[in-house]
Amino acid sequence: DNEVGPRLFSAAMLSLRVLVVACVAASCSGAGLRGRAALSMNPIRRVVTMMQGMQKKVEEEGKRDQELYDKFMCYCTTGAADLAASVQAAETKMPAVTSALGEATAQKAQLEIDLVQHKTDRAEAEDAIKEAMALREKAAAIFAKASGDYKTNIAATGKAIDLISKGAGGIFLQTNTAAIVRSLTINMDLSSADRDMMSSFLSEGQGQGYTPQSGQITGILKQMKDTMEADLADITKTEEESKANYEGLVAAKEKEIAANSKAIEEKTQRLGETGVKIEELREDLEDTSASYEEDKKFLVDLDKNCATKTEEYEVVKKTRAEETLAIAETIKILNDDDALELFKTTLPSSSLLQVTVKDKEVRHMAIKALRGSHDNRLDFISLALRGKKVNFDKVLSMIDEMVTLLGKEQVDDDDKQVYCQKDIDANEDKNKELDLDTSDLEKAIEETKAFIETTTEELAALAAGINALDKSVIKATDQRKAENEEYKSTMAQNTAAKELLGVAKNRLNKFYNPKLHVEAPKREFSAEDRIAVNMGGTPPPTEAPGGIAGTGVEVFVQVRSHAQRSDDVAAPPPPPEAVGAYMTKGQESTGVLTLVDMLVADLDKEMQEMDVEEKDAQNDYEKYVQDSADKRAQDSKSIAEKESAKADSEAALGKAELDKKSKVKESYATAMILKDLHLECDWLISNFEMRKEARVGEIDSLKKATAILSGADFA
Repeated sequence: DNEVGPRLFSAAMLSLRVLVVACVAASCSGAGLRGRAALSMNPIRRVVTMMQGMQKKVEEEGKRDQELYDKFMCYCTTGAADLAASVQAAETKMPAVTSALGEATAQKAQLEIDLVQHKTDRAEAEDAIKEAMALREKAAAIFAKASGDYKTNIAATGKAIDLISKGAGGIFLQTNTAAIVRSLTINMDLSSADRDMMSSFLSEGQGQGYTPQSGQITGILKQMKDTMEADLADITKTEEESKANYEGLVAAKEKEIAANSKAIEEKTQRLGETGVKIEELREDLEDTSASYEEDKKFLVDLDKNCATKTEEYEVVKKTRAEETLAIAETIKILNDDDALELFKTTLPSSSLLQVTVKDKEVRHMAIKALRGSHDNRLDFISLALRGKKVNFDKVLSMIDEMVTLLGKEQVDDDDKQVYCQKDIDANEDKNKELDLDTSDLEKAIEETKAFIETTTEELAALAAGINALDKSVIKATDQRKAENEEYKSTMAQNTAAKELLGVAKNRLNKFYNPKLHVEAPKREFSAEDRIAVNMGGTPPPTEAPGGIAGTGVEVFVQVRSHAQRSDDVAAPPPPPEAVGAYMTKGQESTGVLTLVDMLVADLDKEMQEMDVEEKDAQNDYEKYVQDSADKRAQDSKSIAEKESAKADSEAALGKAELDKKSKVKESYATAMILKDLHLECDWLISNFEMRKEARVGEIDSLKKATAILSGADFA
């Protein structure tokens, strides 16, 4: 008994201290907290009830931990077989993946060699076509000149034959055709006799009395014409054969170029697919190897880990049993009949564990913890804390939702950063490595569709965010209006109360301290009334003062006037016997006047505090509205940018689908995707760490505010 008593007392005191803190936190978060918070009647019963709740919670945690421990031990029992199967599968898979990787690498090397050869063959065929075209053009020019000369000479010879046959040899010798025939006589292969005869005809025929030997001359000209026609036929035949040979060569080389181009296109695609396959196999091999090593290590450490968890769970069970015992013994001590009787005798129920935490101080501490953030949503929480019509439970719920939302935003930023970095790197590599790759273009089309879908979802989310922001601004405006109306009403009532206390004090001074009495201001007559009085007339009657009790003090609340005795009430009975001389209450009046001055001072202090609070609330409201406007403008700008990016992506998608077999269009589509990705991601990537750090700070501020509102002290 000597050992158990102190131990029970110590456990009870420890539990009591814990409950005091819990009571403070619970009182701070109540919906009806206004000014000072205190425990209600029968505080010991409340303490016992709270400890019973703690006891129930500890038991539930014990059941939960037991379930978790049983599941872990089940894993210890069956996990070894699963790990062994995983290790065996990895040992079988790794050689196969290694072999496939070697084959793919060899295939890629062979494709690269083939591509080089195909490109060389295609270039040689194109050069052969260019060379043949140059030779063809040169031969065609020579043929055109020679055939033209032959045709001119044949025509001239024919004309000479006609003229000479008709006996017009003299006329012939006077024409330009004679000069042509003279040149042919010199240049053509003729016998000496024929050339001399022609020369003599052409040169001596100018003299008079010349008798031409027309028959011989005509025969020589016909022979010359026949020779030139035969030569023209020969070069024409040679030209046709040359053209046919050129066309055959070009057709053969074009087929060779087409075959090489097709092979280059197909093998380029296969090279790209093989490269992707190699990377996939390499990653698969690395992942399988890493998993294999981890599984082997974990399989070795499995028994040790299971034993460690068992020891840790035994410690947890022992600690929980000690806590349960402490709570139970404390409940027993406080619930004892003698203890309850003792508490009734020694502690007034209204003063036990009185907590003097002001909700204004708690609000200010929570607002201070939230300061320094530029997030309009935290400004809205601060604004809600300043509002007197919002309880702490609602604010705590808002903070929990805000913490969850910030965590989700960080997860979204993390996912988007990974997505952006991965897609930017992939598209840049593709833009450098691939010139014409149909499969890559199709992949780019799918990625563009995914980007459009993502952008559409983000646009919807931004629009919903702007809608929610507008609603929160409207809600904050309504709250501000209500608080301002309450402020004006309270200030009007306090002002009326001050004036009424001043009237009462002046009335007391008139009797007890005449020197301090302030006479009412003299009545000011109008111009008409002053003239009437100066002429000996009677001044108009003075209107009875209105307001509260005829003092002239008015307020926006209705005050019921005292009923007046009507004239037809019966006369009172005769007065009783008169008393002696009256003694003034001068000393008592001093206390009354002092109390009136204290009340006026309290009203002045309260009105000053209300002015400060109204000004702070208005400043906070204006800041929140400005932050909301900035946020809305930023979101609207983001919507415009994303709509522009979406439009660009849709245009790029349509262009890529139409021209996906074209090298130029594939390159353009890739560039458009890269541009859209940079437009979407550059700002996030460059500001990722700063946004993450700011969000961590906001979450920390929210958690501190939650702790303050729940009763923690960060002083």
